[in-house]
Amino acid sequence: MNVLTSGVSNVVQAERESEPERLRLLRALERKLLWLSAWMIHHANHVRPNRDGLKVGGHQASCASVISIMAALYFEILKPEDRLAVKPHAGPVFHAVNWLFGRQSREKLETLRQFGGIQPYPSRVKDGAEVDFSTGSVGLGVALTSFGSLVQDYVRLHGLGREAIPAGRHIAIVGDAELDEGNIYEALLEGWKHDIRNVWWVVDYNRQSLDSVVQDRLFGRIEGLFRDMGWNVVTLKYGRRLQAAFAREGGEELRRWIDDCPNSLYSALTFQGGAAWRAALLTDLGRVEGIRAIIDPLSDEELGALMTNLGGHDVATLLEAFRAQDAAGDQPTCFIAYTIKGMGLPFAGHKDNHSGLMSKEQMAIFKQEMGIRDGHEWDRFEGLDSPEAALQGFLDSVPFARTLAPEGRRLNAPMVPVPAGFPQPRVPAGRKLSTQAAFGEVLAELGRGQGEAAAIARRIVTTSPDVAVSTNLGPWVNRRGVFDRHLKNDVFRDAKLASAQRWGMSPEGQHIELGIAEQNLFLLLSALGLAHDLYGARLLPVGTVYDPFVNRGLDALIYACYQDARFMLVSTPSGLTLAPEGGQHQSVNTPLIGIAQDRLASFEPAFADELSILMRWGFEHMQKPEGSAVWLRLSTRGLEQPERRLDPAAVIAGGHWLVPPAPGARIAIAYQGPVAPEAMAAFEELRAEEPGAGLLAITSADRLHAEWLAARRKARQGDRQGFRAPSHIETLLAPLAPGAALVTVLDGHPAAHAWLGAVRGQRVVPLGVDHFGQAGDIPDLYREYGLDVDAILDACAQALLG
Repeated sequence: MNVLTSGVSNVVQAERESEPERLRLLRALERKLLWLSAWMIHHANHVRPNRDGLKVGGHQASCASVISIMAALYFEILKPEDRLAVKPHAGPVFHAVNWLFGRQSREKLETLRQFGGIQPYPSRVKDGAEVDFSTGSVGLGVALTSFGSLVQDYVRLHGLGREAIPAGRHIAIVGDAELDEGNIYEALLEGWKHDIRNVWWVVDYNRQSLDSVVQDRLFGRIEGLFRDMGWNVVTLKYGRRLQAAFAREGGEELRRWIDDCPNSLYSALTFQGGAAWRAALLTDLGRVEGIRAIIDPLSDEELGALMTNLGGHDVATLLEAFRAQDAAGDQPTCFIAYTIKGMGLPFAGHKDNHSGLMSKEQMAIFKQEMGIRDGHEWDRFEGLDSPEAALQGFLDSVPFARTLAPEGRRLNAPMVPVPAGFPQPRVPAGRKLSTQAAFGEVLAELGRGQGEAAAIARRIVTTSPDVAVSTNLGPWVNRRGVFDRHLKNDVFRDAKLASAQRWGMSPEGQHIELGIAEQNLFLLLSALGLAHDLYGARLLPVGTVYDPFVNRGLDALIYACYQDARFMLVSTPSGLTLAPEGGQHQSVNTPLIGIAQDRLASFEPAFADELSILMRWGFEHMQKPEGSAVWLRLSTRGLEQPERRLDPAAVIAGGHWLVPPAPGARIAIAYQGPVAPEAMAAFEELRAEEPGAGLLAITSADRLHAEWLAARRKARQGDRQGFRAPSHIETLLAPLAPGAALVTVLDGHPAAHAWLGAVRGQRVVPLGVDHFGQAGDIPDLYREYGLDVDAILDACAQALLG
């Protein structure tokens, strides 16, 4: 057993007794975290009834390696304003910390990985206000701390935050295998560009991953990368006992031996214990002057404790490093803390311990060594020698225990009023307008910040991965400026060189320009979209990206939605309507993503009036407790704009009739997005044969589908009188004959509309794109992929013939 357990040697015990009282109390709580996290996982796997026979899991070894790091941070270093991303597999340790602080209930500890209980990995939405950043998707939580720091700077420099709350650090406790994730290095580069401050990444460098032991000397590559990005790097390899041994005669040879020891051998010797360490040391160093004087007086247990005294398991060493960096300033810092996976557990160091669990027999021994009585496993201070009053007094005095704000760690921010008179582009007769251009015009008009728009204009912050101009953000940026922590002049403007872009950079700017890495876009939108909770400032983030490249950042988009970040995503241009650009810039599957993704309301308007309605609704919806993020899929295809009066509720609900069908009509055409002209032209020809036909404009297949599913679910769950309010799509389709046919068309995958046939059991012929596109013009591509007038009419004939 490791020195964290109760079976410590006399030498270690003597060292502990000479420590200051505060450090002894911290070590006691450190030991308690080891017990609670291990027991929480054991309880979930071996005590709680298992109804389906599946392994529950819980990563006892990964928890154990990070115990000392989390104890040092939470019980001494952190301040209330600091924001953390805890490595995914340390979730049980995180919950144990909050249990000791009185911020988690004991009953909840018993629900790890149970329905309605504690999640396997910390979740903002499901685990409560103590979680700052969800961390289930490896690497993304780490990178998000960097963008969180940027957003904190933005909020403070714009005077939007709470003056009473000082700037906090953004800290990620990082599993070393997370550093394999490419998004981390994209974020590092972006952080360097924006000169981020107040960020700590503490790497739990246990050198073991799911399948293997990490390659030797990897830390050197890691250290070099961080230094190249302007980070300070602090390597914590050895604890105080090993450092003392190195200072003795022969100690430098011992240090060199450990430094040169392959990770795999070090892990194996750790698992084998003191006798194996002794044999290996005597074989290689037995004749080195002074070595025997270091190791011979030690028992096998004491020798094992010495050889595993790494910096990441020595709270005194950790505290010294953290305090020194705290005093040094706000430079971003990476701490490489050497640890042992499974430290203190019977499988410490074993290469297969990632998903390993203690058996019931091993747990019984562990419980005895930890001094835990049967039936007292969940008691807060069970098994600790220090008086309960002293331990509780220590916890009450911890800086992190102080209250951040009256409402707790999750702050409140009032909603920003959205003007009723929302801008709508005025299109002169004969002029065509695309939804992308209309979006730019609406945002530019808001950017004037006049009248009712002043409040919302101040809170909008835009961002884009190097495509601000080509997604029509340029006019907004010209008016509101580019955000930078430092004032930077526009060289072209100063030199009086002609340019459409007047992009001076300053702390007052409201556009954050990014490099082309789409993961960074969604991580920044995530951080911006949590500003009301984290920093007490309501922001209205708008991010633009080319529609096909939503897929490149999809992992981070899903992650942002998972933690309920609020933002408006504008993806444009979309589909093969972006004709000359070819297949790699044309999107097919994004409408399906819009339907499938939770906590994201997806729309594809065809006309500027629809877009204006949806943008206004979106800015309100983003702020409501029951709201979500909003996605607008737009196009560069200019369309003639109709003069009409729309029902905003129908547009928001997902669809409205351009031409309502006659009662009992046999067929209707439904379209979505920029294929509107083809649908309208086909409809005019169809109406000559079928005078009662209808023409349906779908603004959101996502909203229609979600409401229909909710209505069906409600009906199944117990409307015993057989009555329920019909969904919007049911109401829309009700005038059609029961056996009527639907022909649907969109510039995207046809499955986005195919489900409409299930609403009333009607025949559907869905048209769309289900192959990679190619370069060409719109007439050629629409003909090739079955979106033109002829294709729609052929589909109508097929539908009518059955």
